[in-house]
Amino acid sequence: MAKRQTPLKVIPLGGLDGIGKNMTVLEYGNNMLLVDSGLMFPDDEQLGIDLVLPDYTYVLENEDKLRGIIITHGHEDHTGALPYLLMDLQPKVPIYSSKLTLALIEGKLAEHHINKPLFREVHDAERLNIGVFDVEFFAMTHSIPAALGVFVRTPAGTVMHTGDFKLDQTPIDGRLPNYGAINRFAAEGVDLLLSDSTNATEPGFTPSEAAVGPALRHIIKNAPGRVFVASFASHIHRLQQVCDASVTVGRKVVVTGRSMVTNTKVARELGYLSIAKEDIIDAYDVDETPDDKVVVLCTGSQGEPLSALSRMANGEHKSLSINENDTVIISATPVPGNEKSVAGIINSLAKIGCHIYDKSQTLVHVSGHGSQEELKLMLAMAKPSYFMPVHGEALHLRAHASLARHMGMDPSHIFILENGDTLEMRNHEVTIGTPVDSGVVYVDGLSVTDADPVVLRDRQKLSQDGIVTCVVGVSHRSRKARDIEIYSRGVSFANDEQLNYEAHELVRTRVDENPDSNVDQLRKAVRNSLSNLLWNKTHTRPMVIPVVMEV
Repeated sequence: MAKRQTPLKVIPLGGLDGIGKNMTVLEYGNNMLLVDSGLMFPDDEQLGIDLVLPDYTYVLENEDKLRGIIITHGHEDHTGALPYLLMDLQPKVPIYSSKLTLALIEGKLAEHHINKPLFREVHDAERLNIGVFDVEFFAMTHSIPAALGVFVRTPAGTVMHTGDFKLDQTPIDGRLPNYGAINRFAAEGVDLLLSDSTNATEPGFTPSEAAVGPALRHIIKNAPGRVFVASFASHIHRLQQVCDASVTVGRKVVVTGRSMVTNTKVARELGYLSIAKEDIIDAYDVDETPDDKVVVLCTGSQGEPLSALSRMANGEHKSLSINENDTVIISATPVPGNEKSVAGIINSLAKIGCHIYDKSQTLVHVSGHGSQEELKLMLAMAKPSYFMPVHGEALHLRAHASLARHMGMDPSHIFILENGDTLEMRNHEVTIGTPVDSGVVYVDGLSVTDADPVVLRDRQKLSQDGIVTCVVGVSHRSRKARDIEIYSRGVSFANDEQLNYEAHELVRTRVDENPDSNVDQLRKAVRNSLSNLLWNKTHTRPMVIPVVMEV
């Protein structure tokens, strides 16, 4: 009987349930390759959580197979989980990426006091062997320089991963997508395509990054006072356009915000951001320069409460302030879930009375992801036999799959997966495989823990209805209630004397009528009776913590 061929397994551990946590495993026999290692920021219901990571337990369980980690570009949703993954990995695994991406990763690892791992700088059109995988990198355009896609050849077939991309014909750095490589891969045969789905619901083409420049220059030139530009710190192309516009109209540039200062420094050192030293001034020297000669590059485009823009809007920044004669440009789109925070900052700025511009008023931002026509062009160029949309919420993945079907692709060759699902490729044919354990991991302060729904549920309950603590002293001899103390925090009825009296009497009655109950039974009775009373009287359900002690 013929031995069954070893399959190539494609396992997305993140990136298929939202914009973030991108992580995909390619596994063939005793060889494993990881593409991206990203994080996602918590939503409003994940109270107290700092970061959300993909559950990479499968990688750790098979770390002896791991031959390398490929990072397609330097955004947090593709690099942010790396420090935590590297802390858990025992062997030193090489990390492959472009010069800028590796420099940004190095800074991130230094913040976590992690020694520099094995970095391997790669370039457009470079081809190398990583274990059994024959990997070729190709240039893509995105909202950060030096973005890469990868084409992976294996004994079972080929996989093409676009990374995040838009097909920008006039990129700021002149580095076009490598169309020649994509067409060459198509001629060789792309068995499985993994393609960015972020803008799959947007019709047409995404405008070029170069389209933002004239709008920025017009606002900066005509602003009566200082101009504050909030953008992603990693959006080096956008920062370049702000710098170019500022220098052109005779303004000096101030950089503030920790990540903005770090990224501009790295980008200038590596030649990705070009601005003369004399055109940059320190935030502490800004008062010596006329207001109409200053542009401030700052963080805070997502409404982050500790960002430079947020602190300036609330009058809490140590060296800069915004007044009614100034202009603020928010040069970004809120990431899903951040809309409320961004609106809060805009309202704070509106109270100051300054001029505010965002993409709803003028072209101060364009997306870094391709819209429907670009996604269709990618499908047309790559000509994949099988297709799996990645990087998006369920809506985006299904919209991308629909585009492929409308282009004539066999629906049975299109796979809409969830994190942990597996594709298996044998002899260039792809089928659904056996899922692996997946999920999310929370970074909560200094701890990195599995998702515990009980903890988050308790935090939500505390944030909504508060907490009531009832301490009962029960006589060891008589089994009667002696001392009862009820404390509350975050409740609306804290000063209601009548309710407080009823609560005391109810607890005393419940304890006295159950003399044969043990401490655990009394604790449960106190909790239930208090919870029911508070619901009946206030229609709220605060967390009730009973403490029963024998005295």
